[in-house]
Amino acid sequence: MSLLSRTRIPTVGAQWGLWLATSYLALAAIAVVAPTLLAPSDPLETALAAAHQQPGWQHLFGTDRLGRDVLVRVVHGAQYSLFIGGVATAVAVAVGIVLGSAAGTGNRIIDEVVTRVFDLLGSFPEILFALVLIAFTGPGTWNLILAIGLSAAPRYGRVVRAEILAVRESEFVAQARLNTTSKFALTVKHIVPNALVTLPVLATLGLGTSILGTATLSFLGFGTQPPLPEWGSMLSESRDDLRLAWWTVFFPGLAITATVIATTVVGRHLHHRFERRSIQ
Repeated sequence: MSLLSRTRIPTVGAQWGLWLATSYLALAAIAVVAPTLLAPSDPLETALAAAHQQPGWQHLFGTDRLGRDVLVRVVHGAQYSLFIGGVATAVAVAVGIVLGSAAGTGNRIIDEVVTRVFDLLGSFPEILFALVLIAFTGPGTWNLILAIGLSAAPRYGRVVRAEILAVRESEFVAQARLNTTSKFALTVKHIVPNALVTLPVLATLGLGTSILGTATLSFLGFGTQPPLPEWGSMLSESRDDLRLAWWTVFFPGLAITATVIATTVVGRHLHHRFERRSIQ
C-alpha cells in the first residue's frame, strides 16, 4: 500500500465524522426552531397509567415516572439547552470583545487592569465561577445565561487582546497607519476587525462547553426549572429512577453528549481550515 493511499483513510473517516456531526446539528437546529416537526406531542402531557414504559414502538425512548414521552421531551428540550448555551456563548463573546479590545487598544493602565481581571477570573474553573454567580442571582433561565456567559468571557477576551497586539505589529497596519491620520479610525477599520476573525471558530468550540455547563447547573437545580424539558433538568428529575428506568437518564444524557461532540467536531474542522488559510 502506497503512502498516498494510507493517508486517505483518516481523511475519509474525518469527512464521515464531519458529515455526521453537521447532520446532527442541523437536526438539533430544527428541534430548536420547530420541535413539533420532529415531535408533535406535548412534552408536558402526563399519563400515569403509562409510567415507566420501556422503549418500544409506541414510545421509542420510553416514558418517565409521569408517563411523559422521553423522546418528545428530549426533542423539545433542545429549545432550552441549545438556546441557553447559544445565547450564553454570544454573551461571553460580546463581553470578551469589549474587554479584550479595551486591553489591546487602551493605554498601559487599562491593559494591566483588564489583564489582572482575566487572570483573577481565570484562576477559577468556569463552572465554579458560574455556580458562584448564580448562587447570588438565583435560579432561572436568564440568570443561568448570564452566569455561564460571564464565566466564559475571559477565555475570549484573552484571545481578542492577543490578536489585537499581534495585528498592531503587522505590515498592513503599518501601511494603513501612513494613510490614516486618526488612531480611532485605524483601530476600528483595520485592527479590531482583523483581530476578530478567529472568534467564530472559537465560539463554535465553546458552544459545547456552554451547553455542558447549562446541563450541569440545571442538574443542580440552578437553571430551567421542572417540568420544562431541559436536558440537565431531565437528568435531575430522573436520577432516582436510574435502576428502575435507565432510559429516562440515558437518552437526555446521550443528547448532551452527542451535541457536545458534534459542536467540537465542527469547531475543530473550522479551526483546521482557518489554520491552513493562515499558512497559505
